[in-house]
Amino acid sequence: MFTGIIKKTARVKSVEKSSEGLTLKVRNPGWRLKKGNSIAVNGVCSTVIASGITLAFQYMPETVARSAAGALRAGETVNLEPSLKVSDRLDGHIVLGHVDTVGTIIAVKKEGNSQTFTVKPREPKKFMKFVAEKGSVALDGVSLTVTKVRPLYFAVKLIPYTLENTTFKNKKVGSFFNVEFDILAKYLKKLSKR
Repeated sequence: MFTGIIKKTARVKSVEKSSEGLTLKVRNPGWRLKKGNSIAVNGVCSTVIASGITLAFQYMPETVARSAAGALRAGETVNLEPSLKVSDRLDGHIVLGHVDTVGTIIAVKKEGNSQTFTVKPREPKKFMKFVAEKGSVALDGVSLTVTKVRPLYFAVKLIPYTLENTTFKNKKVGSFFNVEFDILAKYLKKLSKR
């Protein structure tokens, strides 16, 4: 489990695709990790399969299909967050690292010291029911507050600190995000059907 508060960013060293899935290697930002540890990589809960100067992760076809992991390229930057300890502060919101879908940036607008990103999820009719104004959403693992909701898209605003310390500084119209909707919204929707 994670909080959506990014601790580090790191460069992708390689992305190896096969019919069996994907292996991702990123530069270790200096963390002491061992095999089996969980790290959120752009919001995807990822198990460390090799640790050292380089961290390696494997993704199954389900993860590749639901996330933007397959679109990563060597040299790009990814957001990293270690898994939550019981004694840690929950500064963001509960993020599981189970990406629901991919979102595309359809607009970026500067407003004072912030920037607004408007995001359209793949299959909006399926997913927009989980989005509420002033609710939470995780984009590439970053815990954000939703500021606007429309039938096909939603918007979030980022303060300068978040822009500077995450991969958002490299995003533009047409860029992709891994989107994880709030787990509470998903369970409430499921329970309301009964």
